[in-house]
Amino acid sequence: MAKKRANGEGNIRKRKDGRWEGRFTAGYDPDTGKAILKNVLGRTQAEVREKLKEAIEKSGRVDMIRADRYTLGQWVTLWYDVYCKPNLRPSTARYYQMFIDKHIIPKLGKIKLSKLRAIEIQKFYNQLRTSGRLREAQKEKNPGLSPSYIRGIHTMLHTCLQAAVREKLLQYNPVDDCKPPKLVKKEMKTLEPEQVQAYLKAAEARGLLPMFFLELTTGMRKSELVALLWSDVDWKEQTISVSKQAYVTDGKLTAIPPKTANSIRKIALSQETLDLLRKQKIAFPDSDCIFPSPVTGEIYHPDSVVNLHKKILKEAGLEHIRFHDLRHTFATLALQNGVDVKTVSAMLGHSNAGFTLATYTHTTTAAQHQAAAIMGSLVSTGIAPEQNNPAQNT
Repeated sequence: MAKKRANGEGNIRKRKDGRWEGRFTAGYDPDTGKAILKNVLGRTQAEVREKLKEAIEKSGRVDMIRADRYTLGQWVTLWYDVYCKPNLRPSTARYYQMFIDKHIIPKLGKIKLSKLRAIEIQKFYNQLRTSGRLREAQKEKNPGLSPSYIRGIHTMLHTCLQAAVREKLLQYNPVDDCKPPKLVKKEMKTLEPEQVQAYLKAAEARGLLPMFFLELTTGMRKSELVALLWSDVDWKEQTISVSKQAYVTDGKLTAIPPKTANSIRKIALSQETLDLLRKQKIAFPDSDCIFPSPVTGEIYHPDSVVNLHKKILKEAGLEHIRFHDLRHTFATLALQNGVDVKTVSAMLGHSNAGFTLATYTHTTTAAQHQAAAIMGSLVSTGIAPEQNNPAQNT
């Protein structure tokens, strides 16, 4: 005789062959609306009760009918179009589209979502690390993709499959069991004070002194620097507002708000910087952009500024450093010359001073040693000579 259980727990009965059977509704067919019935078997009623409980819990998390309809390629495409693209910044959207089209779909796209396992994803990461580059010219030099690029794919894939868990297409997220490669921290390079002068002379020779002087006295990101308008300058307060960044959207260069609220900020300008900006204003009286492109008259492409930076370094006879290292140069020189960490952090648009401290440990550690020496000298002046010289006590 069947034993009626609590609502949602199914039914248990003893069969004619002596075994116990538990039946439950695992869901409903989306096309017909009919209930999908499943069962479990066992030798005892208690055994079936436990099996039934586990099966019902699993069925409550995963809709197998829907899960079997999707390959990973189909799901990640749907997820990107529905969940992601409408809410992503253009630059992030481009990266996600590239991750999906160039890497995930070709390697994992045909695997059924219900059959996807962590080991396949881990093998995928390993392959990207050893031979993931697609451009032949880059493959010859370095066939593997960088850890940061792979971690970007890892983060996106985890978010994608977490959405599948919420949609009851997966019981758990297989990416949770995968290990992306560890980040390799790039060596920070900066210009020394005497090199700064050589760099600026080379920039002046190219008619670019205002742009690169402003960069070295504010530490702006390249996308922020090129997006500046004259309306951002407050001549009276001697500040400049950073409220947008330049990005390429659908092949067109546009200025959009930055990713984080901390990146929106006002930066104080030195008198020397203001004087150079006034000369820049006279040179380009009809442009809304502070640094108009000589080609388009509009916003400079950030990559064009990087190329100019490389030429300036070469003409100054300096070792190559990234454009981003000019930002590091500003922060390092400011900290070394007594500007407090909180002020530097605010000027850089960092989320908090702790991040600035962690980024510029080499500089702040040296400053701490200097502070320790100063304090040691100050405090020791109050110690009696005989106490300060142990040899006199022997």
